[in-house]
Amino acid sequence: MKLPIFIADAFTATAFRGNPAAVCLLENTLDEDTHQHIAREMNLSETAFIRKLQPTDNFTESSRFGLRWFTPESEFPLCGHATLASAAVLFHKRKNTNSTLTFVTLSGELKARKAEDGIVLDFPLYPTFPQDLHEVGDLIKAAIGDTLVQDIRYSPHTKNLLVRLSDSYDRSFLETLKVNTEPLPQIEKTGRVKGLILTLKGEPGGQAAPYDFYSRYFAPWVGVAEDPVTGGELGAFRCSANAMPWSHGSSSWLFETELCCGVRDGQCVPLPPEEPGQE
Repeated sequence: MKLPIFIADAFTATAFRGNPAAVCLLENTLDEDTHQHIAREMNLSETAFIRKLQPTDNFTESSRFGLRWFTPESEFPLCGHATLASAAVLFHKRKNTNSTLTFVTLSGELKARKAEDGIVLDFPLYPTFPQDLHEVGDLIKAAIGDTLVQDIRYSPHTKNLLVRLSDSYDRSFLETLKVNTEPLPQIEKTGRVKGLILTLKGEPGGQAAPYDFYSRYFAPWVGVAEDPVTGGELGAFRCSANAMPWSHGSSSWLFETELCCGVRDGQCVPLPPEEPGQE
């Protein structure tokens, strides 16, 4: 069996930056175990599988496809960067003739449309709620020690814990922060938390490019110690804006992460609420 597989770096225009995702185009049905075996073999944070919905569909002319995402450990309900990579493969490698693609997923229908300077994704917004520190204190302390925390939110839809660090820290602190993810799945075993987001207010007045905030994302519960640049979790950030008021006119969001091979960074630019896209 031969399957075309592409690797695309999402959220960047520079090679070896952003977040790499594998994209597999399925001409025929693939059994469940093979999905997971391929994702484990690719060993990236996400491997996307695009499938035809009808026997007469093709990757060049059809506009609706099925889409699934797998980490090296399990299937994942939503992934932004692998969706972006999937759209890029269809638009640029398969020369899909449609201006908008619709993906049928576990999280509903997601749309990707061509834009003049890239691809716009239309993703759902996920509400977040205040989280009592005492309920997750052991988890946070195991991850970041005595690092000062300013606010905590929880998204029941994505099962992500969103931790805002103190405004006394700057970007370099977050970049170099040593996060211990190994014990987290043993501390939180209820299934309530599947991801940890550390975020920090941006520095719009600095000499560098203005960003509303910086973040890093960790998901050891699904086999991803740290995700280079996360996209699907933007919905939780957007819904947390009122509780974490860091956005005052700037439209660019920067996501930073530290990898063993160096620094991979990427950025997401959300459109205003009245626009159809959110990543």
